[in-house]
Amino acid sequence: MHVLPPRIVDILRQPPVNEPVVIEGWLRTRRDSGGFSFLEINDGSCLQGLQVIAEERLPNYDIEVKKLSAGCSVRVRGDLVLSPAKGQAVEVRAQSVEVIGWADPDTYPLQKKRHSFEFLRSIAHLRSRTNALGAVTRIRSALSFAIHRFFHEQGFVQVHTPVITTSDCEGAGEMFTVTALEPGQLTGDQPFASDFFGRRAGLTVSGQLQAEIFAQSHGRVYTFGPTFRAENSNTSRHLAEFWMLEPEMAFCDLAGDMAVAEAMMKYLIRVALDECADDLALFDQHVAKGLIDKLIQVRDQPFVHLTYTQAVAELQQSGRSFAFPVQWGIDLQAEHERYLCEEVARAPVIVTNYPKGIKPFYMRLDEDGRTVAAMDMLVAGIGELIGGSQREDRFDVLAERMAATGLNMEEYGWYLDLRRYGSVPHAGFGLGFERLVQFVTGMQNIRDVIPLPRTPGHAPC
Repeated sequence: MHVLPPRIVDILRQPPVNEPVVIEGWLRTRRDSGGFSFLEINDGSCLQGLQVIAEERLPNYDIEVKKLSAGCSVRVRGDLVLSPAKGQAVEVRAQSVEVIGWADPDTYPLQKKRHSFEFLRSIAHLRSRTNALGAVTRIRSALSFAIHRFFHEQGFVQVHTPVITTSDCEGAGEMFTVTALEPGQLTGDQPFASDFFGRRAGLTVSGQLQAEIFAQSHGRVYTFGPTFRAENSNTSRHLAEFWMLEPEMAFCDLAGDMAVAEAMMKYLIRVALDECADDLALFDQHVAKGLIDKLIQVRDQPFVHLTYTQAVAELQQSGRSFAFPVQWGIDLQAEHERYLCEEVARAPVIVTNYPKGIKPFYMRLDEDGRTVAAMDMLVAGIGELIGGSQREDRFDVLAERMAATGLNMEEYGWYLDLRRYGSVPHAGFGLGFERLVQFVTGMQNIRDVIPLPRTPGHAPC
């Protein structure tokens, strides 16, 4: 039962014939011929627009209909009928065309031609009306809903972790500071003592540590929301604000962590292929040739597993000249990650057991004392898509690693408490949502898969 009028996607999926309909949307094109105007209306619910036939007998035909241009918003009432034209099953014979909002054709920046993604970034407030960015928005929505569905079906509880935090999860010092003080008031040995929270606070770079609290009481939890990093990087792979999915599982080891990550990825790819076929076809044709075949491969084939040591050996034996030389102990770069999944495995790769020196303090130390129970999922075109680990659940080992990292043990006392009282093996991972959308759509720049990108020097709307 519809509370609001059906959207165009509903009309096209189950087209009744010779029944009255009401559609609301924005004009893409108008073509006049022999006392008729052919209007293409799109409401954002699907890639395809709906053709409306407006006859000259309409009372506002000369004064309004014939003056419509791209971007105008309209409400059309009419009869849905079979269409004699190729490429469309139905069309609307208008009984009335009401103009809701005009768009000046001399200044409206979106015309019937292909615009570069770079140009569309300069009009972020209008770019979602284009085919490509509209398709990104729908795919992003479908993937977001599928994430919640997957974890609900697996018995996870969603937890809303704080946006403002005093814990720098990654320890990289790239948090945006949140303060109610003026710059001149931040003085002395304890400049934040008189601030709103009585201590230094920032926008979260991860909800993982807080999610671990609830994993220790509810078993399986996940958090999914915006995170922030004050990294002055102006590349096609970085954003200052981005969304992270972070599940945490009690009574779980690294093997279980990897199994959930792989199952989730296959589930999400299947949803995209099943529910976003028209939008994916657009990207396959115009943005990334072979995209659909790549997604089908990910859905159907098992992922390849390599240890970090095996991955380094593959890279060293490749004969390739990498911009970043490869040796045991370095953090793998995007060029290394892409080589492993695009050239070596020709499938997604999960790399495990990284050197402890290049991974955060909370990852469980392996028996060899050199590596940690970490895993990164690498995919073609992106590199790292998911990063996770079994968490260090042994109090003494964790305390020693925290001290070596230089963390304030008093401030992280609550995190150590989780190991004092009923500690269990637990694991989790983080998925950069925008990177997932990039992978599914084939879009090259991460700024084109988030509605309103925030980057250094750029925060539109």
